[in-house]
This record gives sequence, C-alpha cells and structure tokens, in this order.
Amino acid sequence: MELRQLRYFIGVAEAGSLLKASASLHVAQPALGQQIASLEDELGARLFERSSRGMALTEAGRTFLEHARVVLADVERAKGAVRDLASVPRGEVTLGLTTTVALAATVPIVQACRARLPQVRLRVVEAYSGFLREWLQAGRLDLAILYGDNADAALVKRPLLDEQLAWVAGPEVRLPSRVRLARAAGQQFVLPGREHGLRRIVDEACEGAGIELDVIAEIESLPNVKRAVESGVGSTILPLASVAQEVADGRLAAAPFTEASMLRRVVLATSVTRPATTASAAVHALVTEELRRMVDSGAWPGRWVGPGR
Repeated sequence: MELRQLRYFIGVAEAGSLLKASASLHVAQPALGQQIASLEDELGARLFERSSRGMALTEAGRTFLEHARVVLADVERAKGAVRDLASVPRGEVTLGLTTTVALAATVPIVQACRARLPQVRLRVVEAYSGFLREWLQAGRLDLAILYGDNADAALVKRPLLDEQLAWVAGPEVRLPSRVRLARAAGQQFVLPGREHGLRRIVDEACEGAGIELDVIAEIESLPNVKRAVESGVGSTILPLASVAQEVADGRLAAAPFTEASMLRRVVLATSVTRPATTASAAVHALVTEELRRMVDSGAWPGRWVGPGR
C-alpha cells in the first residue's frame, strides 16, 4: 500500500466520482480507477459502490477513510516535526475542550496563541469528554482538556487544577457564600443528561450523601441550561468559571459547594502513541501557562495542582 493510493482514495471519496477526482488530483481517470481497484484487492473489501451517479463509500470504505486520513496526517506531522526542529513553532494544532471548559477558556487560549505563537493555526473542537478521548486516540486531536486523573493506558494525563462546582440559581435567589450539598435535596434542578461527565459527578456525590435531587429537565446545551436558570425554570450545578460573567453581570447567583466530592480535577491529555510536534508541544505549554494565569487571577475559580504549584 502506497501513500499515493491513500491520497487517491480520499480524493475519490470526497469528490464522489472518478471523473471529478481525476480533475482535482490531476491523474488520468483510468489510472485512478486502477489504483482504487488495486487498493480494494489488497484490502480484500469493496470500498465503493459504483453506479451511474458516481461512487459512494461502502461501510468498509467509511471505516478505511478515517484511518487513511489519520495516516496522512501523521506523515505530515512527521515532516513538520523534522522541518521545524530548528525553527519557530508553526502548523496546525487541534485542541479539544469540553463544553464547560470551552465557556471559560476558549477566548483566553486563542488570544494567547495568536499573540505568542503567530505561526500556529489553532483549531478548537468542543465536545463531550468521552468523544474527546476517542478522538485523541484516533489522532483527530493533538491534545485535550479532560476531567479526572484516573489511570488510562491510552492517554498521558497531566493534572492542572481542581475546580469547584457550584449551585447556580436565578438572581432573585439568595444563596450563602458557600453551601452544603444537603441543602439541594428536593430542590428543582435543570441538568445535562446522565451521559454527561458533569452529571455523573453530581449523581455520584448525591448518591454517596444519600441525597436525591428533583431534576425537572435535562438539557444538553450548557448555554441553554444557563438561560433556563436565568428565566427562573430552576437551579443547576456548574463550575464557577462557566458562569463567572453572568454572576458578575447580576444575571445569575452562584455558591460553591463545601464537599470535596463536588470538586472536579481538570487535566491536559495527550495520546501515548502520538509523538508531539514542535507546534503541539508549544500549545501544550501555552495552555498550561494560560490556565495557571486564570487560576492565579481568579478568572477560573479553583486550586492549581499543575506544574509550579
């Protein structure tokens, strides 16, 4: 199997026909068809369904497409790593952020990268932590901010901070400076679904304390959770950093919980199988420094447990 075959395969998959791919790849259509047929023979599977309308990926083709893109991306990373050894960091770096982290950290990280690493093209992907972990393993991400420092054979996790979860309510609700979890028993809450990492922490803490929350609605969009609380639908539980602006504006009220079970450890994760490039290593250091700055300034309420603590 040759790299050019992977490039041809991706070109045909994206174009949807040999004719269109031939024009974009600058390869004669018969030669292109031969390369695709040779690839299918080597794999022992049909990658495309041929018809008068063009070529559509089979299930095997869709699976192979993911791997082909990762292989070519790795080749480009390898070239870039060697080329950039003696130069400033450059190239694309993809950073994964969970939704609650993205609310607090996206803009500061992007601003810092633009100022300090002008030749790095930072791509930020926002998703649930479970998806981010899978994408790190698959090579779609260079690094990601996740939760929990439990052992993971596929990832290298570097603890950064412990962030405090808080009771978040509408501005008309009077909350103390800190609140015990027991006070939430029987109160009406709007929370993400049970597959959400934040919801799992809340459920486990409540179960351990023998507390049952009255969850009146499950909303997957964190901005919409905040809007629902602001409109008086109920309360919610979120990291303080994710509602800092609304609290400062007087649109929401928040009080951190006193229990250690309502802390969440934030880690910076990379894949054990994917070597860092000059650019991704620079972004790794930048993210660490920027989050430390946010914790020290109070912009991200929490306790720093990362480098230099």
